[in-house]
Amino acid sequence: MKVNQLELEQFRNMESLSFSPGASVNIIYGDNAQGKTNLLEAIWLLSGAKSFRGAKDGDLIRFGAGRARVEAAFDCQGRRQQAKIVWDGKKTAWLNDILQESVSSFAGIFTAVVFSPSHLGLVRDGPAVRRKFLDTSLCQILPRYIGMIGRYQRIVLQRNTLLKDISRAPSLLDTLDVWDEKLAALGGAIIRMRMEYTRRLQIQANEIYHGISMEKEDFSIAYRPAGLAIRPGQDQQEIAGLLREALARGRGEDLKSGFTLTGPHRDDLEITIDGRSVRAFGSQGQQRSCVLALKLAESRCIGELLGENPVILLDDVMSELDQNRRDYLLNHLSGNQIFITCCDKGYFSRLEQGSIFHMENGKLSQE
Repeated sequence: MKVNQLELEQFRNMESLSFSPGASVNIIYGDNAQGKTNLLEAIWLLSGAKSFRGAKDGDLIRFGAGRARVEAAFDCQGRRQQAKIVWDGKKTAWLNDILQESVSSFAGIFTAVVFSPSHLGLVRDGPAVRRKFLDTSLCQILPRYIGMIGRYQRIVLQRNTLLKDISRAPSLLDTLDVWDEKLAALGGAIIRMRMEYTRRLQIQANEIYHGISMEKEDFSIAYRPAGLAIRPGQDQQEIAGLLREALARGRGEDLKSGFTLTGPHRDDLEITIDGRSVRAFGSQGQQRSCVLALKLAESRCIGELLGENPVILLDDVMSELDQNRRDYLLNHLSGNQIFITCCDKGYFSRLEQGSIFHMENGKLSQE
């Protein structure tokens, strides 16, 4: 996967920008609020995902403009392809000049992995952030997973509504079995997919973390289903059966609270260094290194499963890393096109091979 040309029009603070990145490491440096992160955001949107900054569509259009455009030519699946997104009151997407039903159609075509300071929530925040990380990765690898997660969320919402209605109309209790069956069947499939992906992720992330930490620490992740004792190797049907039993056991608590307290919407991803929780005991540098290891492992897993390495986007990644860890990012990530933003020019003084660009007031120049 390689971006050959990126064209931006009225996107964020960039009135017009044309960018021809290099095939390996691309450094984009400059002061804060000049547009470095905006550039990475534009590339990320081509993956079919939402903004990694949580922005609404209207926020992407340059102030005072009525229309924004992101367009890219990229190499993928052995051929040159082209993607375009236009915001002009609605969002419209084209892939190879063919109008798409939605931007999500890009999923599995253009793939990317992004790190930004907000992703430190992977270790600092609650389980929902870690579940979203797994789900976002799986959506790129398996586009059908997008629909599965959407259906599952609707089932949980409908079951929660029913739980509340039963308190006013007890005769509805018999209908709860139908929703339990639907939730268990789809939830079992989701848990199995997440567990298998976590197993792959663990192998890659531990190896990468060894490189980042100069082999001084051991990194580990484990998928933790809420209220389920799942053994390694159990298949989807067995997990669905365990989930069905757990829903039956917890029905009283669910009715009391009005919420579904068991299922993949409650699960977590445990992250440890040398057997200790990174969230509870990790330093800022260790936490940042763990998130980097997960993101880079995500890149490797996507490459393994799709046969093509994704683009890597690293926003403000250099701060709080020592020189050895910076050198690893600059010079030891082969096989991917990489975009790294930073403010301090000294951060990339040891770059062995790559391209350097300066961003100022929404304009990009190559050095």
